[in-house]
Amino acid sequence: MFSLCEPAFFTRLREARRVLVAGAGGGFDVYAGLPLALALRSAGKEVHLANLSFADLYGLGPDTWIAEDVAAVRADTPLRGDYFPERSLARWLRSQGLPDTVYAFPLTGVVPLRAAYRALLAHLGGVDAIVLVDGGTDILMRGDEHGLGTPEEDMASLAAVAGLGEVPHRLVVCLGFGVDAHHGVNHALVLENLAALDRAGGYLGAFSLPRESPEGAAYLDAVAHAQRRHPSRPSIVHGSVAAAVRGDFGDVRFTERTRGSELFVNPLMALYFCVDLPALARANLYLARLEDTVLMRQISTVIAEFRDEVPRQRPPRAFPH
Repeated sequence: MFSLCEPAFFTRLREARRVLVAGAGGGFDVYAGLPLALALRSAGKEVHLANLSFADLYGLGPDTWIAEDVAAVRADTPLRGDYFPERSLARWLRSQGLPDTVYAFPLTGVVPLRAAYRALLAHLGGVDAIVLVDGGTDILMRGDEHGLGTPEEDMASLAAVAGLGEVPHRLVVCLGFGVDAHHGVNHALVLENLAALDRAGGYLGAFSLPRESPEGAAYLDAVAHAQRRHPSRPSIVHGSVAAAVRGDFGDVRFTERTRGSELFVNPLMALYFCVDLPALARANLYLARLEDTVLMRQISTVIAEFRDEVPRQRPPRAFPH
């Protein structure tokens, strides 16, 4: 039973003792889960962080790997190159006196990614809940929309975790409403999809990330730390969300990467939208076709083939007011 006094997300996880918070779409997605992880940890839960990674994980030494396709990244983990969001987060965690391991999965298809998740769960001694976090909202696209954003990584994670029926609670949380417009996502269709999930009993509502909360302040500090660590490739998603959490509005400039485009930073970007993961998986129109994929490029092929078969895409809709 849900109550107005407590967000449904936390109600669902009230009895969970051990929670895995995992970035679904690669890059800096795991940062979207950091405030949730801190809040759950303050509630007495054991929380672990993981991320589908864009870093060159195969350049890591053998001591980093706890299982095939599962790397345990820590503050001192070496890597070629200067792009390593998981290590940046691990270094921030260590600076705060928090456990500094961030588990990382390489970019693969559903079969090895699900196996990697199961290997990590075994390493952790099992979990009661998995929370997939998406920086943006394109994980909510079901497949027949005019634009899907960048779905491959999100769908790999969604399909992999949807097959982990042994985990009692599996949720999806999105932070950064509006940031996927640059990749063709129409956010009126996002809201339509959320309404359909609500009718199916899969929508768990929304709540904001307050700047004045300990979790909000920690998020802003961690994002600023990450931006300093990645001066050539700072996260546009979290730069936008952080600006929204600070109360900025409109075309906010925080990196040269957005030069030539107009941003619309606003309070909706600081909202968490929460859904039941199995319900979201059931609503997706092509997820079952990804079950046998081994490589990420196979996921791209399957999505392209599905899109060719869609008789009529749902057109973009303008907000009426």
